[in-house]
Amino acid sequence: MRERRKNRIDLIEEKIESLNKTKWAAGMRITSGVVWNLFLLFIIFGLTLSVFAASVGAGYFASLVAKEPLRSKEEMRNAIFNYEETSEIYLANNVYIGKINSDIERKDTKLERVSPFVLDAVYATEDEYFQEHNGIVPKAIFRGLFQDVTNSDSQTGGSTLTQQLIKNQILTNEVSYERKAKEILLAMRIEHFMEKDEILEAYLNIIPYGRNANGQNIAGIETAAGGIFAKKAADLNLAQAAFIAGIPQAPFAYTPFKSGGGLKDEQYLKPGIDRMKTVLFRMKETEYITEQQYQEAIAYDITQDFRAPVLRANEKYPYLTQEIQNRTVDILTKIIAEKDGIDPERLDKEAKLYEKYFILATRSMQNDGYRIYSTINKDLYDKMNAVGESFEHYGFTYTREAKDPHSGEVELKDDPVQVGAIMIENSTGKILSFIGGRDHSQEATNHATQAYRQNGSAMKPLLVYAPAIEYGVIGAGSPVVDVKFSVKQPDGSMWSPSNYTQSLELGIIPAREALSKSLNLATARLYRDIIDQKPAEFLKKMGISKLSPGDYVNYSTSYGGMDIGMSVEENTNAFATFANGGQFIDAYIIEKIEDMDGNIIYQHTGEPVDVFSPETSYIVTDMLRDVLKPSGTGAQIPKHLNFNMDFAAKTGTTQGYGDAWLVGYNPNVSLGVWLGYKERTRSLYFGLERQTLHPSTRTSILFARLMNAANEVAPELVGASSKFKQPEGVVTRSFCGISGLASSAECSAAGLVKSDLFNAKAMLPTKADDSIISSSYVLVKGEKYLAHPSTPSEFVSSGGTGVNESFIQRMLGPWKGDASKLFPSNSAFSSSIVSSAIFEADDIAPAPVQLTLDGITATWSDSASNDVIGYYVYEDGVQIFVIADGAPHSFNIGGGSYTVKAVDITGKLSEASNSVMMEVAVPDEETPDTMPPDELPPENDDENDEDLLPPIEETPIEDGTE
Repeated sequence: MRERRKNRIDLIEEKIESLNKTKWAAGMRITSGVVWNLFLLFIIFGLTLSVFAASVGAGYFASLVAKEPLRSKEEMRNAIFNYEETSEIYLANNVYIGKINSDIERKDTKLERVSPFVLDAVYATEDEYFQEHNGIVPKAIFRGLFQDVTNSDSQTGGSTLTQQLIKNQILTNEVSYERKAKEILLAMRIEHFMEKDEILEAYLNIIPYGRNANGQNIAGIETAAGGIFAKKAADLNLAQAAFIAGIPQAPFAYTPFKSGGGLKDEQYLKPGIDRMKTVLFRMKETEYITEQQYQEAIAYDITQDFRAPVLRANEKYPYLTQEIQNRTVDILTKIIAEKDGIDPERLDKEAKLYEKYFILATRSMQNDGYRIYSTINKDLYDKMNAVGESFEHYGFTYTREAKDPHSGEVELKDDPVQVGAIMIENSTGKILSFIGGRDHSQEATNHATQAYRQNGSAMKPLLVYAPAIEYGVIGAGSPVVDVKFSVKQPDGSMWSPSNYTQSLELGIIPAREALSKSLNLATARLYRDIIDQKPAEFLKKMGISKLSPGDYVNYSTSYGGMDIGMSVEENTNAFATFANGGQFIDAYIIEKIEDMDGNIIYQHTGEPVDVFSPETSYIVTDMLRDVLKPSGTGAQIPKHLNFNMDFAAKTGTTQGYGDAWLVGYNPNVSLGVWLGYKERTRSLYFGLERQTLHPSTRTSILFARLMNAANEVAPELVGASSKFKQPEGVVTRSFCGISGLASSAECSAAGLVKSDLFNAKAMLPTKADDSIISSSYVLVKGEKYLAHPSTPSEFVSSGGTGVNESFIQRMLGPWKGDASKLFPSNSAFSSSIVSSAIFEADDIAPAPVQLTLDGITATWSDSASNDVIGYYVYEDGVQIFVIADGAPHSFNIGGGSYTVKAVDITGKLSEASNSVMMEVAVPDEETPDTMPPDELPPENDDENDEDLLPPIEETPIEDGTE
């Protein structure tokens, strides 16, 4: 068997051997050898080429990433999570009002707060193998590279979610092989440093999603859900999730909204809807959704869910959001500078340094996702601004020329009366609400915080009366002098002020009355008495920021004549010092700032500044209560309040009615109101003929309405039942009302004793009054003067109460003035003080007068001389009447010849006036005998009787003596 098999093998071998010897077999053998060798050659060449290509590719790749630094884990994680997030604004009580205006709006969220539909849609369309790969998908990279090299029409892309995250957060959007190479390298590296969920969460927070309904650029899934569908990301349904997931491929093509806001036209919505259907198809193909879910989602009308535009915070609350942003930047400027080791004080001195950190702070505020909490009470803010919008007494609206910033053309724009108002919580300094202006689109300046204007008479209690009380110069009722003067100011200009009513001089008047009536003359004189002690330092302590060197020395500052002025916030904040018992608490609007992780990076803290004593503050408050009385400048306020409270206030207007102020406060809150035009030279008032209310009436009505509104919506803040508490150091003492000294027997006998509040720690009236003397007086043009020794006694009133010369000089002080005005007829003391000044006579006889006759009544006008105390009337050269100054200049004549002479205070007489006499008619010859005896002409034998001739005027004697 074995041998038979062997023979068979031998036969086969022999057959093969015979074939090999044939010519055809020999050719085949040669051909196969060649083919095999060529095959081996190609294998070797291919391997060599592959190794070479791989080496070249690796070398090229290495060259592309050569300059990419080796980033640490911490550096890469920080870069990934360092995405911009829009900061948000919250009002008091954590009331959210909106986001900071920025280039792109983004809100951070957590992965667990995102709808599963969104995650599945992202996996299906952006990265099917996200959970399996290590940052890249090689076949996708090669496919993309091939399409790029061949310039294929189909560009499917090859970037994983990880690569897209690297591109957006660490690299740039530059289209280059270098950027792609770095992207691949860093994607593989970041996969070692971050969990998959962290990568996915970061991706969903940074990816752009086109625009929201308002046309603002948006990024991040939470912002997209709210901006497109007005939903949370967790609440998105399948169709909504698919629509949003499809947007990142072409954000502005697929977004449903126009750049200016509002929904696109139907034809421009179609690309986004088609993209949504593509995403849904991919989700079905990858088995994330069922066929039924797919069909339902395809049929869903997504257009019904697109949200309508809404007013953004900066559109609804333009003044408020701008103010909060400005103050946030101020705070961040200092914080960022301090982190860099910069002393914040340098920022105030070095403009370029400040500009650098201001820019950094602005970017940080817009893009670092802060939660900014302010002090503003939303209900109160809304109500106060509603009152401001509906106020009907602002006044006349002018027009002014303004250049359009876009076209450059000059246009006419409205120039209405502007308004600024602010309410501050006294005990904390919180700004509770404000009114920034009439129309932000017309005038963006916040007139409550940014406009600086002279504060007029509202300055008086701050700079004059409170310091004078603190220095121990006056008490509440101490006498001040309201008499005109003319002096040279430190700047060399002459200053001759007057009261609101220019002719008004009230003489010696209690300080509280001078303040409640806002008398300029009395205030300026009191300021002169204290200016050497630099009372403007009190203003500096109370936060008045724009004081100039001139404000410290110019007397006109006493009633608001500052070089620059102050804001409504500063003025109101200063008055709150009185409500706080003399402590200044700086007003603020930013309560705290949190970063996106909830860490508090800023918390407001304030240190009270001691300015005035509690005693001084209470006395000033009590004096300012009188402003609201019928005789005060704020008498209109109580008429328009619909509730009662214990409060004090001060009005103020500037020259020409360029500004009108009213600041008032109770123990809890302070409210300041200002009205004025943008152009300071425009006047608020031209009299009642222009049918406008007086500026102080307007501010009074607006103040009352704002306070009514505040009490309506926030009664707990207003605290209407609160009362000012009188400190123990405030005492009531009696004093002589005209001198301010302790009462004397003479002062008491004259009925001049007054009583009022004093700061016992600063001054009390202890020195006895020594100003009263017995006095004889005479009237000159209605004013009382001490009689001269030569004054005719018949013109002198004796036995009255007068004051001595030293008192007069002390009260008038260095600025002097008309002593006769110390106790004018409208003075409260005029009924008690009968003389106060010596009239300086001119030692010249008075000018004569001219007599006129009307029937039997002779009259004459005043003598042209200013020292006349009365007149003598003569009949036939004999004195028959004495007529004192102020009495009627007339008498009935008889049958004689009459003249009048003026008498001056020294007793000198004028020349006699012209003479007048009765004219007697000549009897008619045909007078009947029956004429009654009393109608017959007097008998006269002399036919040349002078009574029948025209009267002869007396010739004046040249030396003026008889």
